[in-house]
Amino acid sequence: MPEIKGPPAQEIQKIFNSVAHGYDKANDMMTFGMAHRWRKAVVRWSGVKENSRVLDCATCTGDLAFEFKRAARKGEVIGTDFCEAMLSHAPKKALDLGLEVKFQQADVLNLPFEDKSFDVASIAYGIRNVEDPIRALSEMARVVRPGGCVMILETGDGQWPLIDFYFRNVVPRIGGWVTGRRDAYEYLSRSSNKFPSGVEFLGLMKQTGRFSSVEFKKFIGGGSFVYKGRVSDHNA
Repeated sequence: MPEIKGPPAQEIQKIFNSVAHGYDKANDMMTFGMAHRWRKAVVRWSGVKENSRVLDCATCTGDLAFEFKRAARKGEVIGTDFCEAMLSHAPKKALDLGLEVKFQQADVLNLPFEDKSFDVASIAYGIRNVEDPIRALSEMARVVRPGGCVMILETGDGQWPLIDFYFRNVVPRIGGWVTGRRDAYEYLSRSSNKFPSGVEFLGLMKQTGRFSSVEFKKFIGGGSFVYKGRVSDHNA
């Protein structure tokens, strides 16, 4: 498999900081609210239990972290992101929802947590936007205990033609209308179409050498994929 490299970190920070004010509204509109269902599917498939400790990377405004908190209840959930403007919206949302989730600025390529300190680590629509996806997957696995899992929700290139047309032509219009930054959503659409999905993405996970098993599920013809990696007992 050819080497997969993402965009420079400064470019991604600039893009996401520029759309932070309208990110939630745009996301709901362009997925017709289905992103909520997909996040719930991630949480269910993770097997998270009460009192589980969960790390949500590239948490943006915290939506996946909140779903995990609803399931983990008394467990600790931490959401991290390296885009300050995006992350700044999360604490108020947590307060409004009555959910105790901790947030801190951190880069998924260099997580400030000890080895084997979480039961689950997750990332939604973020893995394709890091400079080194394999390193990010390895870092997430590093901080998860053996037998725990890493969950990824992402778009990809294995889409039905109609879904592909929608992401290429409609999504940038919606994002531009909501945030005033159509160029940002044009980039996000391009990155989605170029990023490996399905079996090819499982290949990236295997390259880390940290998973005992990897598998995926596909939604609406490739509109989104959910990947699950079970962390190996030999994770080191």
